[in-house]
Amino acid sequence: MSGLPGLTLVFRAARAICPVLVLPALAACAAGAAAEAPAANPVVATAQGRVEGVQKDGLTVFKNIPYAAAPVGPLRWRAPQAAPPWEGVRDASAFGPSCIQPAIPRTSIYYDPPEAASEDCLSLNVWAPEDAENAPVIVWIHGGSLRIGGAAEPLYDGAELASRGIVLVSINYRLGVLGWLAHPGLSAESPNAASGNYGLLDQIAALRWVQKNAAAFGGNADNVTIMGESAGALSVTYLMSSPLARGLFHKAIAQSPNIRAVPHLTRSAHGLPSAEAIGAKLAAGLGHPGVEELRAMDAQTLTDAAARKRFPSQGTIDGWSLPRQVIEAFEDEAQASTPLLAGFNSGELRSQRIFLPPAPEDAAAYETAIRCGYGDLADAFLDLYPASNIGQSILDTLRDAIYGWAVERMIREQSSDGLPAYLYIFDHCYPAARARDLCAFHASELPFVFGKTGNEAAFPPNWPVPEGDGEAALSSAMMDYWASFARTGMPESRNGPHWRPYSDGQSYLHIADMPAAARDPLPGMFEMQDELVQRRREAGQQWFVNVGVNAAPGCDTGTASPQ
Repeated sequence: MSGLPGLTLVFRAARAICPVLVLPALAACAAGAAAEAPAANPVVATAQGRVEGVQKDGLTVFKNIPYAAAPVGPLRWRAPQAAPPWEGVRDASAFGPSCIQPAIPRTSIYYDPPEAASEDCLSLNVWAPEDAENAPVIVWIHGGSLRIGGAAEPLYDGAELASRGIVLVSINYRLGVLGWLAHPGLSAESPNAASGNYGLLDQIAALRWVQKNAAAFGGNADNVTIMGESAGALSVTYLMSSPLARGLFHKAIAQSPNIRAVPHLTRSAHGLPSAEAIGAKLAAGLGHPGVEELRAMDAQTLTDAAARKRFPSQGTIDGWSLPRQVIEAFEDEAQASTPLLAGFNSGELRSQRIFLPPAPEDAAAYETAIRCGYGDLADAFLDLYPASNIGQSILDTLRDAIYGWAVERMIREQSSDGLPAYLYIFDHCYPAARARDLCAFHASELPFVFGKTGNEAAFPPNWPVPEGDGEAALSSAMMDYWASFARTGMPESRNGPHWRPYSDGQSYLHIADMPAAARDPLPGMFEMQDELVQRRREAGQQWFVNVGVNAAPGCDTGTASPQ
C-alpha cells in the first residue's frame, strides 16, 4: 500500500475496534502528512484485519472480504467457521470468486456465468457513502434457484443505492449440492443432529459479520434490512423463520418469494421424501460414496453430477436452523417481527416457461380439466383464469400459485401481527421486453431497484435492456421507496404516491409506467389460492406448481403441444 490511508475511515473503524492503542498513532500520522495532496485508497479495520478498498463518486467500495473460513476439505458441509485474521492490509479492490455452480444454457435470459468460481467463496462486498455514519444497512442476497448466481454480477452493483445514504452489503453463499445437501452421515456427525441448510447458515454468518463490522463502514448494526429476489427472497423467508437469525436484521424486502413446502430432515411429509433420503439417493447415483468420499470429490465435478441428477436445492426442516415450514412460522407468529416489503411481477412466468404444463387443445378441454382438478372451486378458478385465453390463464395461474399467493399470505400475516407490511405488483413493460413477449418477467424489476436502466454493460447478454428517460425516472422512484423503507420502515418517494401499508384497506403499489396507489390486488386470487393450499396441507400434499391443468394428474386434459 502506498500513500496516506483514508484517515477518516481508518480513524472511525479503528476507534470502534481498538480505541486505546491506535489513537496516538493516528494523530501522529495525521499531523505529519497534513501537507500531502491526494488521499489514498480508503482503509477500514474489520474484526479480522484491515482492508483497502477504492473511492469513487463519493462512495467507498470494498470487495471480497471473507466473512467465514473457506468451506473446503473437512469444512465442506459443515456450519461456517470464523474467518481467520490476517496481518497487514488486505486488498479489497476486486470481487472474489462466486460459489461453485453448474452451467446453464447459453440461450437462457439469465445466462451470466461468473468470471471465476471456487469452493472458497464465502465473501461479501460493501458500498458506503464516504461520510456514512450510523447509516441504514441493506444486505443483498442474490437469486438463482439456490443453484447459480453470485454477488459479483454487474446488475447487483450497489453504487446507486449507496448514493441514497445506504450501506449496501452483497454476499455469496454456498449453492447447489455444496450448500443444501442433507445426508444421514452428515446428520450423524453434526452436534445438532442436522444436515442441509449450509447456504442458509452462510447467510446467517454474513449477518453476524455485519453486526460486528457495520459501524466500521459507517453503518448502523441496529438498522439492517435483508433483501433478496427469487431464491434470495426465498432465503429472506428462511431467515425470517430461523431462530438462529433472530436479532440479526430489523426489516425485510422479498422480491418474488415463494413459500412452498420443503422436505423434513428424516421423514416424508407433504408428498415429499425426507431430505436425508434425497441425499442418500444422490449418493447412490454417484456409486454409494460415504461422507468422506463425497468430501474428497472435486467440487465442480460433484456439482455438475448433482445437477445432472436433478438434485433439488432447497431448505430442510431440520429442527434447528429451520425448525418448521415457513407458512407455519408465519401462522404461529414465530417469524421475525419486522416490517416487510414484498411483491411480485405480473409476467413472472414469461421467462420461466419450463414450469408451464402443456396447454389443453381447446376451451372445452381446459374447462374439463379444471372442473376435474378443482371440484367445488372450479367456478372461482375459471372466473380468475378463463378458458377464453388459455395461454394467458396458464401463465397467470402459475404466477399466482408460486408468487402471488405467497406474497399476499406473508403480507397478511405480518399485518395481522400489527407490523408494517407493504405489497407491490411490478407491472411495467418497456420496448425491448415487449418485443420479446417478456413484459414484467421474473427479475425484470432488478435493474430498476439497482439503478441500472440504460447501462447495457450491467446486463446479462440475453437480457432485454430498459433504456430511456422514462425508465430512469421509474428506477429513481423505486430506489427512493426501497431506500426509505430500509431507513425508516416506511417506503416513501417524492417522485411517487404515498405507499400505504396493506392493512389500510388492502392497499398496494401498482408499478406500471410509474408507481400508482391501489387497493385489493388481483381480487379473488388470494382467497381461491389460499383455500386450495389449505386443502392440500390438510391432505398432506405439496402446494407449488401442481395447479391449473396440473391440479389432478388423473384428469384428462386433452393436451396439445407445450406452451
